[in-house]
Amino acid sequence: MSRRRTIIPSLFLVPALILLVSFVLFPVVNTIYISLLNEEGEFVGLDNYYEVFSRRDFWNPQNLVTGKPPPYGALIHNGIWILIHLPLSVFFGLLLAVLLRGVKGGSIVKSAVFLGMVIPMIIGGVLLRFVYDDSAGITNGLLRLIGLGHLARKWTAFPDTVLLSLILGSVWVWTGFSMIVYSAGLEGVSEELFEAAKIDGASRWRIFWRITVPMLRPATIVVVTMTLLWELKIFDIVWVIQRGGPGGASNVMALDMFLDAFFELPPKFGTASAIATLLTIMTFGFAAYMVNKMVKT
Repeated sequence: MSRRRTIIPSLFLVPALILLVSFVLFPVVNTIYISLLNEEGEFVGLDNYYEVFSRRDFWNPQNLVTGKPPPYGALIHNGIWILIHLPLSVFFGLLLAVLLRGVKGGSIVKSAVFLGMVIPMIIGGVLLRFVYDDSAGITNGLLRLIGLGHLARKWTAFPDTVLLSLILGSVWVWTGFSMIVYSAGLEGVSEELFEAAKIDGASRWRIFWRITVPMLRPATIVVVTMTLLWELKIFDIVWVIQRGGPGGASNVMALDMFLDAFFELPPKFGTASAIATLLTIMTFGFAAYMVNKMVKT
């Protein structure tokens, strides 16, 4: 009887296990296998990985070290994206969640900010093209309004500004997510903690750092994890606005993989799979680390 009780629940896991193997495990293993083959299907070991890292469009630290403008290579561009986009998205999301807590009409503002997450990333990229347009764009319009019209330019058309423009523009797209997560986290924080701190004479700044931030640590782990994973696989916005240009100055790993697989003749499935494998390793590595932090929290 006890054995039957053990077997029956296990049977319900079989469909999920089949789906997991078919759509996750098998594609990952197959991608790793293809990354070890050349265009003729011959085994070449790690040659594709060596080729990827020897290409300047994937790894070009010389320009970065010498202070030259991009391109720095897709891998470094992803790293720059994370270093700038992650703290800004977390900061603005937390700031909006705290400022709009309990404010009348705050839900309207939250809906407007969260719109960036609701619309498809492709449409978000199209909107950013208008934002950075040299003649009718909001960015140049604001510069002219405050008397800095001489700085107006088509921000996505120059190697020294395109990557930063895309990163800053995408902050709006992802801030809505972090704001909603932090807002949900604040709902779980007892109001009595804030009231007790106020009675003890704590300033708002002290309450924020000593109560709000520590209590929102689980929410922060969720935000950082999901944002990191999105930044690693960023593709849509880069493709819509400049397709990695000009001159590869906004190229990222996912785009580099896509170009190898579908725009090269003959298609370079080996190097594309090598990049996909690197992305998978980085993604699972970051995810495992953050989940471990979450469990400990």
